[in-house]
Amino acid sequence: MDERAPRELTEPHPSRLPLDHPRRAQILAAHDAAFEAGEAGYLDPDTGLFVLTAGFLARRGTCCGRGCRHCPYTNGA
Repeated sequence: MDERAPRELTEPHPSRLPLDHPRRAQILAAHDAAFEAGEAGYLDPDTGLFVLTAGFLARRGTCCGRGCRHCPYTNGA
C-alpha cells in the first residue's frame, strides 16, 4: 500500500490542476459531486474525458503511476 499525500482528498495533485486554471472551480465541483456520490469519476468539463476521483484512487491502495489529476499518493509524481 502506498503512503497517502498530506492533503485532503478533495484537493487535486498540485501539479495537475494549477490554482490559476480557468476552469478549476468547475472541475473541482464536478469532482466533489462525483466524490460525494461515491462514483468512480466524472466527465472533465474542460476536455470531456473521464477523470477518476481521489476516493476511487485511494480505495485502490496504490499509485498507478499514470499521472492522475486526483492522485492521493505521495509518489504520484
